[in-house]
Amino acid sequence: MTINNLSALSPLDGRYAARLTDLAALFSEAGLIHHRVRVEVEWLLRLADHPDFSPIDPPSPDDRAFLHSLHQKFSLTDAEAVKNIERTTNHDVKAVEYWIKQQLSTRPNLNQHAELVHFACTSEDINNLAWGLMLQAAIRDHLDPLLADLDRKLEALATEHADLAMLSRTHGQSATPTTLGKEMANVVFRLRRQRRLLNQVDITGKINGAVGNFNAHLTAWPELDWPRLGRETVEGLGLVWNPYTTQIEPHDMVAELAHALVRINTVLLDFARDTWAYISIGYFAQKAVEGEVGSSTMPHKINPIDFENGEGNLGLANALLEHLAAKLPVSRWQRDLTDSTVQRSIGSAFGYCSLAWQSIARGLDRITPDAAAIARDLDQAWEVLAEPIQTAMRIHGIDEPYEKLKALTRGQHIDQQTIATFVDGLDLPEPVRARLKALKPSDYTGNASDMAAAIVRYV
Repeated sequence: MTINNLSALSPLDGRYAARLTDLAALFSEAGLIHHRVRVEVEWLLRLADHPDFSPIDPPSPDDRAFLHSLHQKFSLTDAEAVKNIERTTNHDVKAVEYWIKQQLSTRPNLNQHAELVHFACTSEDINNLAWGLMLQAAIRDHLDPLLADLDRKLEALATEHADLAMLSRTHGQSATPTTLGKEMANVVFRLRRQRRLLNQVDITGKINGAVGNFNAHLTAWPELDWPRLGRETVEGLGLVWNPYTTQIEPHDMVAELAHALVRINTVLLDFARDTWAYISIGYFAQKAVEGEVGSSTMPHKINPIDFENGEGNLGLANALLEHLAAKLPVSRWQRDLTDSTVQRSIGSAFGYCSLAWQSIARGLDRITPDAAAIARDLDQAWEVLAEPIQTAMRIHGIDEPYEKLKALTRGQHIDQQTIATFVDGLDLPEPVRARLKALKPSDYTGNASDMAAAIVRYV
């Protein structure tokens, strides 16, 4: 059977493939092979350029350009050639080594040093750096830009509707008013903090041999400062040197990334569910899309499917991310193979994050606050003014203010006149009485407007 979007096992490669093209190229088998080639080439060049390692001289400009071209021009055809070799070796990294040697066979000055490809390396020297480069690119080029887009959309809602008073609901019941903008600003502030923590995670790497001690390196060529060269190689790739490892880089940084993403997803899950609920009570109107169908039998429906899709994919992402965080830092003794097979699902975890974030962003583009509906809801909740009235009563020494307001409002339907009559009966200074009688639920928002407008400063 021909594999295409309709016959793919995973929805990431099927139904949603068009939305994940860039991530697929990065985390696919071809993408992993590509990054392995880059690491192997970088290591060979580091050896050749080191003045204390005489078995290989620095390559000529042409040969150097050729070596760089092996990863810079790496193609799907090249990846297929590596996989053909792997059918014999049954070892993925060894297949990369053999493929590079085949390429060097066309360059006499390089071919004579072909056995220095993969010199003193264990497979995990190559793999951990390849994965580090892939993770770094995924955060920088794919996930962080999506978060930046969500930030822009949410900040715009916060500032544009900073003054739009709305009823809060605590425990699902009417509560002290806020503004729509302030509620959006809350999400922006939470996401910015978690985004900052995500970008602060060190993407670490190592290239120190079979069990992390440079055993083969020091035996074969003791004159060279191998730890320094290892650090220079890792840092030259833009990663952070980890000097203490077993055969594998311990993957603590993958757990840190996974946990950071779980927290981001949890904030967005909270937001998606709240927004879904606000849509259901009419606080947000959804834009109709020409030709789109909301129900196979109910023609009127415009369903909040983007927030629902976002919620579903956030759950899938976090399930994978939590397993990655729990599993990858744990290895039997100096290593076992479980990390290798689990790592291959990192791309899926990132893919579900990407899908969810794209869905929520699309949902935000399709909703508009219904100011009239929000105002109507708030205007029916005069009971929320029990809080400021009983607080004023406390200031002026009136006995049992809470209890008196509880008797007036709890479980009762009250309106503006009820409030005015109650306030008229209080022994309060006239200016205070006038201020309380003039207060409306839509006025009782504290500093919510200022907080919403100020979110642009919290970067």
